[in-house]
Amino acid sequence: MEKIKFRNDLLFGVATASTQIEGGDTNHTWYDWTKDGNKTKDGSTSLRANSHWNNYKAHIDLMKELNLEIYRMSIEWSRIEPTEGCFSDEAMEHYIDEINYLKDKGIKVLVTLHHFSNPIWFEKKGGFKLKDSPLYFARYVDFVVRHLNGLVSEFCTINEPNIYAINCFLYGEWLNEEKSFSSCMRVLRNMTRSHIEAYKVIHNVISDSKVGIALNMNNFIPKNKKNLFDKIETWFFDRCFNKLMSYSMGYGKYILPLGIKCKKGVFFDYFGINYYTSNLVHKGKLEVDPSWDTNNLGWGITPFGFDKIINKVHKMFPDKEIYITENGTCDKDDSFRAKYLYDHLEVLSKYDFIKRYYHWTFMDNFEWKEGESACFGLVKYNYEDGTYELRNSALFYKELIKKRYMDLDMLKKYMGEKDD
Repeated sequence: MEKIKFRNDLLFGVATASTQIEGGDTNHTWYDWTKDGNKTKDGSTSLRANSHWNNYKAHIDLMKELNLEIYRMSIEWSRIEPTEGCFSDEAMEHYIDEINYLKDKGIKVLVTLHHFSNPIWFEKKGGFKLKDSPLYFARYVDFVVRHLNGLVSEFCTINEPNIYAINCFLYGEWLNEEKSFSSCMRVLRNMTRSHIEAYKVIHNVISDSKVGIALNMNNFIPKNKKNLFDKIETWFFDRCFNKLMSYSMGYGKYILPLGIKCKKGVFFDYFGINYYTSNLVHKGKLEVDPSWDTNNLGWGITPFGFDKIINKVHKMFPDKEIYITENGTCDKDDSFRAKYLYDHLEVLSKYDFIKRYYHWTFMDNFEWKEGESACFGLVKYNYEDGTYELRNSALFYKELIKKRYMDLDMLKKYMGEKDD
């Protein structure tokens, strides 16, 4: 049986977001938006999540059991600065304790500074529509990074600004519920400026740090490859979704329709790809090819698109390391997650410029608009009593990390398949 081997410098781990796992915080926008129980698919809020804030040691012990080498976690801005200009040393000490515990377990940490969630006070001032939003964000970043100096050297400033702006300000499905193209572009410009200011702050405090961005990248395909309109629309989707923020946050380079003014430079040390799926483009809409397998949310499972996106990003930024900052699938019954991992990691194994793989996610959690109904976790979580159990896909991941290879026999074992 042919073994797919992994380099020793390719590290494996998981990614989470504070809003989705911590629970107990009522000062951020997601709790404020969902507290009446009418915004999420199942009526849940972020208030209980995984109770990670109180149980992080047990969760980290489980990460260690799974042989995880790296962990991408986020800091909750609303905990650090619960009211404007008033910073919480107690909350910061909690994160420091958590990071120290991770380090004691031999798990390397990457800290994300913004993952879809704002303090309520910041949102009431205008959030990222506010011209001065980069100054507020930079002030918060400065506080956090000064406290983490000597503990953390890898940072992600802002997670998926494209998803945040589109869902909040263009499609009107999240939080702000706007449907305004101009507001969406305004927020993206301000998030670009916020990233650039944060990048400067972090390097000023920790000169040898690695600072990057994490962008959701979708593999767009014209539904009819001979149809000129489908091809043009595919180009436009790719430009607006994949390239717009890549160039603006990476190089301070605005491309239309984002704008024309810019402050050029190099503002990233690695590029983070969040990859989940591909879509066909036709008549301004995104579709799933009926021949593709799909996950519980109806997203196409397309490892070939992962390959396309990796090559696209490497072509755009040939001198930069690439991190896979998110990759995973929604699979409540764990019937295909191990296969998803196998197929995507097979793609990954070909490229020596990829240094990190963070699976999304560690444990079932509060999945934004889907609430608690969408199961992306390697670990199955019971929200009612806080208990959890390792899924077979987690055991598959654990074994491949330990052995530094995978093969079909290993996959079959955790898929419950037997040889003919």
